[in-house]
Amino acid sequence: MSFIKDKIIISANSIAKYMKSQGDNITSSVIINYAKFLCDAYLIHKVNRYDIHGKKLFESNDKFYFEDNGLRNTLTGGSREGDIEKVIENIIYNHLIRLGYEVTIGQLQAGKIDFVCNKPEGQQIYVQASYIIADEATREREFGNLRAIKDNYPKYVISMTPLVDRQDSEGISHLHLRRFLTKGLE
Repeated sequence: MSFIKDKIIISANSIAKYMKSQGDNITSSVIINYAKFLCDAYLIHKVNRYDIHGKKLFESNDKFYFEDNGLRNTLTGGSREGDIEKVIENIIYNHLIRLGYEVTIGQLQAGKIDFVCNKPEGQQIYVQASYIIADEATREREFGNLRAIKDNYPKYVISMTPLVDRQDSEGISHLHLRRFLTKGLE
């Protein structure tokens, strides 16, 4: 399953093309069946994309997260330094599920929101995941996408940026990953 190493966003066609380049002739329908089997076995979670402005679910470009980060790390091999952002995103996804949210991936016309989260009683939040926000370009990417959403639901950026415990700016809360994992979104 070396195709998992570089991609978390899974396209059955791109995986089939990759496998063909490696000498294996596997169709995209076989890839889709394997992904379904992995979901049914609770090894991975399929997460739908949600059009934030159109308020509808997309039927393609799903994203998959591992149920267990240890399993993910074993399958992807190598050092965690190269994919630390994906590891953090997977950890945040799993914790949001444990907090009782139904999670989708947000799609904007000019970008994406890592997580659009809803609770059954109607509470909705938006979450961006980042490793370290060390420069203005990263800050604009993470906070700018949230500012582009013109509703009043709570918005969060969760990162491992040093010296950040919780900071609120322009209606967006910036939380340290450790705080999020121990105290939730409070």
